[in-house]
Amino acid sequence: MSKLLRGTLILTAATFFSKFLGLIFVIPFEWLVGTEGGALYGYAYTPYAIILSVATLGLPLAVSKFVSKYNALDDYITGRRLMRSGLVLMSLSGILAFLALFFLAEWVAGLLVGNNGVKGNSVEDVKMVIQLVSTALIIVPSMSLIRGYFQGFQSMGPTALSQVVEQIVRVGFILISAFLIVIVFKGDVSTAVGYATFAAFISALASLLILVWYWKKRKPHLDKLMKNSKNHKVPLVKMYKELIQYAVPFVAVGLAIPIYSTIDMFTINNALQHGLGYTQDTAENYYAIMQTYSQKLIMIPVSLSTGLALTVIPLITNLYTKKDFSTMQQQITKTFEIVLFLTIPAGVGLSLLGLPAYSVLFENFIGIGGYVLTWYAPTAILFALFTVTAAILQGINQQRFAVYSLLAGVLVKISLNYIFIANFGIAGAVICTNLGYLLSITINLIIIRRQTNYSFKPVFKRTILIGMFVALMVSAVVLTKWAVESMVGTDYKEFFTSVTVLLTGVAAGAGVYLYMSHFSGLLQHIFGDRLNRFLRKKRARSKR
Repeated sequence: MSKLLRGTLILTAATFFSKFLGLIFVIPFEWLVGTEGGALYGYAYTPYAIILSVATLGLPLAVSKFVSKYNALDDYITGRRLMRSGLVLMSLSGILAFLALFFLAEWVAGLLVGNNGVKGNSVEDVKMVIQLVSTALIIVPSMSLIRGYFQGFQSMGPTALSQVVEQIVRVGFILISAFLIVIVFKGDVSTAVGYATFAAFISALASLLILVWYWKKRKPHLDKLMKNSKNHKVPLVKMYKELIQYAVPFVAVGLAIPIYSTIDMFTINNALQHGLGYTQDTAENYYAIMQTYSQKLIMIPVSLSTGLALTVIPLITNLYTKKDFSTMQQQITKTFEIVLFLTIPAGVGLSLLGLPAYSVLFENFIGIGGYVLTWYAPTAILFALFTVTAAILQGINQQRFAVYSLLAGVLVKISLNYIFIANFGIAGAVICTNLGYLLSITINLIIIRRQTNYSFKPVFKRTILIGMFVALMVSAVVLTKWAVESMVGTDYKEFFTSVTVLLTGVAAGAGVYLYMSHFSGLLQHIFGDRLNRFLRKKRARSKR
């Protein structure tokens, strides 16, 4: 199995599991704190994500690219020197970021909720949760840098395990603390959400301990590599100049989803209140449903692109440095095929089953939630494509174009968001996000074509095939949904109705899509020889 596919599977499995836990935890969390508490939780994490990206300066992934480049040149000393100095830099930037977010919390809270009435979250509540989540900034930058160092060796295990442990600890802390505060001690929802945001610090500490354990375990092998290493004796100033050239685009790409979420955070409430006459608490319900709950669902298929991006960057950098352009083209094609094969049916299927999917998981505002999810789910395809195309640009040293494309998309989002929401409601926010990402992806694809002379013909052919199978999948889901609804009804407040429609729809859609993919050979083509061997063994057993 190729390094790309192996690394992708490891990181995708870990990221998928983490995202799945992130989805599962919001179900009891929503029961405990409601949509108002969900909005409060979102208010904390969106500015945190922005400040975190600035605090890390894009260095963790830039280190991955840097280390991979020098490893390809048989220079393991330069990468080690970079990590040592980088840890000092990340520790300082983390402390500064913590202080900045902590002391700006009240100002940000005032911008978000202001004095729009007695209903909804207060400025003090928003200030508190932002200050509590800011404590994680002390640890996360250094932790991320260590992950980047391991990824530079194309070793994805440390990142994968630390991600899983981090999420398990975070989810456990959130649910236990929320249950004790709300149910046992009858405390305020805002206090429960405060503890939920502080979980970011606790979980980051757990993740850091896992990485330290990996470091101690692997240090003898890494030291052995250094003994036989070349040494280009790159001065620190030159080293950081090169690193910053890599890092700035990583900051931009890492900020993509948080920037779009921030634009929504500052415009959804105002546009719904002033454009459509909603009250603050109603506007906050829409915001929470979109950004805190629905986004958890659509980020599950996006977890694939995260795994792909983390794997693609050091691998393509390595091939680009060695000037192995033929293999690089094959890896780019494989990357596109994997992401399209998995995200297109996932996004489309989740959109078709938006109402039953939302109602199975959440109990408040089911009609609104289903409507939002139906609109929002296909955006997962665009999230994934932007992440992967930006990663390819970074791998071929054209990272500045990832910044330009992001800025172009963000400009579209800022220009149209308020107008679209005020005229089309919450769907307007989704439409503007899609328009912004479509522009960014188009720019990225044009640059990839120009800089690598890459031929999109193989990907185009596979996309047409995937599109045909998705069309058959859509027919199967729609017919199954109609048939099941005729038997169990359409009252999605009933759990039995929701789960029956959802499970039968998923089974029918996935069954048709996977069968056609296998029958046509597409499945075997994308996932390679190992899948073929598995299918042959399975057929051999069935004949016995």
